[in-house]
This record gives sequence, C-alpha cells and structure tokens, in this order.
Amino acid sequence: MSRLVVVSNRLPLGKNPSGGLVVALEDALRSSGGVWIGFSGEVTDHPAPDLQDHPGAAFQRMSFDLTPQDHEEYYLGYSNSILWPLCHGRPNLMRIQPEYLDGYARVNALIARMIVPHLRPDDRIWVQDYHLFPLAAELRALGVGNKIGHFLHIPFPGPADCAALPNPSQLFDWLSHYDLLGFQADRDMGAFAESARQLADGDLVSPDRFRIAGRDVRTQAFPIGIDAASFMAEAVDAPDSDRMRMLTGAKMMIGVDRLDYSKGIPQRFRAYQLLLEKIPDLHEKISFLQIAPPTRGAVEAYQTIREETEHLAGRINGQFATLNWTPIRFIHRPFPRPVLAGLYRQARIGLVTPLADGMNLVAKEYVAAQNPDDPGVLILSRFAGAAETMDQALIINPHDPHDLAVAMAQAMRMSQSERRDRHAALLEGVVTHDVAWWSRTYLEALAG
Repeated sequence: MSRLVVVSNRLPLGKNPSGGLVVALEDALRSSGGVWIGFSGEVTDHPAPDLQDHPGAAFQRMSFDLTPQDHEEYYLGYSNSILWPLCHGRPNLMRIQPEYLDGYARVNALIARMIVPHLRPDDRIWVQDYHLFPLAAELRALGVGNKIGHFLHIPFPGPADCAALPNPSQLFDWLSHYDLLGFQADRDMGAFAESARQLADGDLVSPDRFRIAGRDVRTQAFPIGIDAASFMAEAVDAPDSDRMRMLTGAKMMIGVDRLDYSKGIPQRFRAYQLLLEKIPDLHEKISFLQIAPPTRGAVEAYQTIREETEHLAGRINGQFATLNWTPIRFIHRPFPRPVLAGLYRQARIGLVTPLADGMNLVAKEYVAAQNPDDPGVLILSRFAGAAETMDQALIINPHDPHDLAVAMAQAMRMSQSERRDRHAALLEGVVTHDVAWWSRTYLEALAG
C-alpha cells in the first residue's frame, strides 16, 4: 500500500489531537504508515539543514525550522499579509513588498529540497493550504513524478482580486503542477475557473479539468467536515460548571472566531446593538458571548480589528447593561474544545457570520453539540462555504445589520418544533459528511 505524505504549514506536535482536521489526517496517515511534514514552530538563526524526526506516533512526523527572515517574509509576509487578505476579499489590506514573494518562493523551494530524500516512488503527496501553493512546482523541478494533490482551506479569489497580486499568472503556473486541486465549495471552483481563464489563459477541458501552461489539473469541491461523533459526545459530557450563568434567565447567543477581519465580528456587534435598540422586550432576555482568541498580533490589520471590537463591546454594554445583565461578554482568549462543546449546547443561537470563509467548522460544531429535543438555531452567513450545504440555517447577509438583527429576533421566537425540524436536517448532513468522509473522498479522487 502506498504511503500518504501530508505537508502543511504547521506540524501538530501535541500529544492529543486538537481538532477534526488533525484527527482525520492522523487516521489516514496511520492506515497507510504515512508521513506528516510541517513547520515546527521554532524560529531560529541556525535551523537544521534536514527534516527533524519526532518519534512517538503511529506514523512518521518530520519538521523544519525557519529563520527569522524566512518567518517574516514567507509566513507573516506573503502568506498572511498578501494571500490571506486577497483570498478573503480584502486586497486593500495587502502589504505588498518584493521581498515577501522572494521569501515565499525561497521557503517552498527549501521545503521541497528537504522532502525529496524522504520520498518513495509510490507515495501520494497531499499539500495543505495557501502557504504552500508553489510546492508541487518545486517538487516537479526536482524530478518528483508522484501524485500530488492540494487542498485549499480558505476561499479562492475571483479574477478582480487575483489581479491585485504582484504575480497573478505565476499563481496559476504553481497550481498547474498539482494533479488535483481541492476546494471547500463550488463557489471556489468557479472563482478558480474564471480567474485561470482571465489571468492565465486557462482552458476548461472538461467539467472538472483545466489546462494551464500545457498541463492538465483536475479540480473538485470537497466540503470539509468535523469529527461529529466525538464532538456530540463532548457536548453531552460537558460539566455544568463550564456553563455560562445568567441572573436574568436570558438565552445565550454565542460566537466563536479567531479575531480576524474576515469573521465579521464588528458587523454582528452592530446588528446586536440594533436588535436591542429596536426590540426593548429582549433586554435581559438575550446575552451574547463572543469568544475571539487573538491571531497574528504582529500584523497591523489584526491590531486594528481588536481595538474596534473592544470599543464596540464597551459601547453596547455601557448603553444597555443593567445591574443583573451584561449584554455582551467579549473574551479575548481560547477555551478548550470540551468547554466550547458545552457552551454551544447551552446556546439558543449560534452566530457564524463571516464576511468570507472557506467552510467555517464552527457552524457544524454548533449543530453537532445541540440537544436534538430542544436545539438552538444556527444563523449563518451566505459567504461561508458551509452555506452551500446548510440551507436549514437562517442564512443572512452579514453586511446588512437589519437582516442579521431580524434573524436574531426570529431565532429567539422560533417554536420548538421548527427548531427541531431545522436541526434534524442540518445534523444529518454534519454526521454523514464528517471529516473522515472528507479525507477518504479526497484521497480516492487523488488516486483516480
């Protein structure tokens, strides 16, 4: 049986899996005796010249370190100050520096050189996400003929955004060296097709195959799922001591997002303010818990979003709070997964309202965590990849505060029977198309 070689920006080195993606990839690697390769998290002036082994798993784990210059230019620079805002519809937030592209290409070439000595002829290589777009091209240049697939976890930009790149045609040249490009949603496949056609003279050979620079690459949407059974069990077993307490008996509305400008947190705060202004009867009856762990604090755009959200939360609490009720609890740190599972189960409303998102697994976790006899209501942005398959949620436009405020009120007033019907349909999809289904379906397509 051929091995699976997974390559990602970060190598999970903790003893316990921290999320569904890690669980799914570990299961796939364990069954094939595979290898997971990624950045160790160590930034050092003297990185090891070869991949470093990390024993102790049922499969091989190998890592590389980065120099401060490589971390700045490849990770903080091109990956997260150019590609991340571009793919999330915010090219105005890109910080284009010539050295960023140089660093991005240099690190991908370095990773390829370190990988090649460890490859076997029948290995299947599965590259994860936007940090590693050029990796297949670098491997091909070194003579690697193995099957190589890529999966993009975030949205793919349309032609107007792609054109803002300093190297739009080069992006498609990189991608043309993969055998299979996987996307979260049909929306992303469509954006790739149109961008490739306009910016790289790409030709559609068949419904799922593109020819770019004389090379054929297959494309397909593989909506990622969660480890549904595990998350459902964690929600049921969550201790009451980890639940939120409300003196007024208010129903909880929850949002859990990294503090990122793509997540639409300020927009949902403004919609909540509008709800409280328009429907005073809901005062002390609804409490909003927003958990927003920090991310990429060294990037200026993230400092700005933190200041904006903290200001809005303070203003809303100052305007509406009573002695026994705080409208918004804004917590700027992470919580363990079992605690989140219990909070989701407690919440009458789950808010998943990104301005742009690849899939957004919080939507699926919220559904899995609910009590089927008395479930809450998922409010979901039309701009999340999850909206393509989760149409029993209340689908909203996060840019329209009135639309979102109306959905909040509707969710609060929705009958138990309607909540049950909506939840049952959503849960069936979450359980059927879980993360194991995602990895299995992708790898079967890569082998084809």
